Amino acid sequence: MPTPPSGDDPTPYASLTPERILDAAESVGIDCDGGLLALNSFENRVWQIGVHDGPPVIAKFYRARRWSDDEILEEHRFTRDLAEDEIPVVAPQLVAGATLHHWQDLRFALFPRRGGRAPELEDPAVLGWTGRFLGRIHRIGARARFAHRPTLDANSFGREPIDTILASGVVPPELLPAWRTIAGQALEAIEACYRRAGEPARLRLHGDCHAGNLLWTPDGPHFVDFDDARNGPAVQDLWMLLSGDEDSMARQFDHVVEGYQTFMAFDPRELHLIEALRTLRLLHFAAWLTRRWADPAFPPAFPWFADGRYWQDHVLALREQVAVMSESPLVRLCG
Repeated sequence: MPTPPSGDDPTPYASLTPERILDAAESVGIDCDGGLLALNSFENRVWQIGVHDGPPVIAKFYRARRWSDDEILEEHRFTRDLAEDEIPVVAPQLVAGATLHHWQDLRFALFPRRGGRAPELEDPAVLGWTGRFLGRIHRIGARARFAHRPTLDANSFGREPIDTILASGVVPPELLPAWRTIAGQALEAIEACYRRAGEPARLRLHGDCHAGNLLWTPDGPHFVDFDDARNGPAVQDLWMLLSGDEDSMARQFDHVVEGYQTFMAFDPRELHLIEALRTLRLLHFAAWLTRRWADPAFPPAFPWFADGRYWQDHVLALREQVAVMSESPLVRLCG
């Protein structure tokens, strides 16, 4: 299996004991009652911390060397701007005059606890409601670009992940020629999709707007986990809400865009990017697992990644995506 890139700590959370979590929170004035609950997170570590005479807080401890302080603070400013515009996002709390805190070798932020359930993304009303809030997010996101955070494009989510995987030795030798060939073909097809889309606008995005980061309450949706926020095309925050066959995705997309365009115009040329972005996500995810495999939290959570069958399926998935990208089905159905 792969080794971590040079300079990467494969066990960045080895020293994150319960005592240190509480000490870090208390260093910024949180009156902890000793209660701790680990929440599901792999890239960072997230804990619910009990507080005397108050609701619990959520503490996110950032992975070392993934984001710089400037990149984290850009995300914090963006989400706080959204919250100030009364958009339902879970933004970091301002504690002791700051949103990003340092304690010894740890960097962390504190968030309010917000519950909710998975959205019913087959419901047209839910899709339209979600689209309206995404339109409002993008209206603010279009006012400026991130200066420090990267841009989602064929290089950062395609070429760089391919290079990472090839350099790691993670692909079984008997599958390497097939994987190298289809990955190169996928990259060519992605770049062709971008050419067909013209020059899509780059705006500040949520970046990882799947159903797990969209929680529903009786008052409507709220968006969580802007950790992957970056510059990119608007459709990146829309396509992950779609599921099912082509006709189902086309209907869902119509409802999302109808709500979206209440606040923000949608460029239909970006439909050419949907399957390209899906393919980039496949490549990026495989490279992410490759880079993180030495982290002891990953093998138990993703045991199938160590099986050659994963790479067989990955080759097949990329072949399917190359074919789909040449057809652009949602362009035909929605365009």
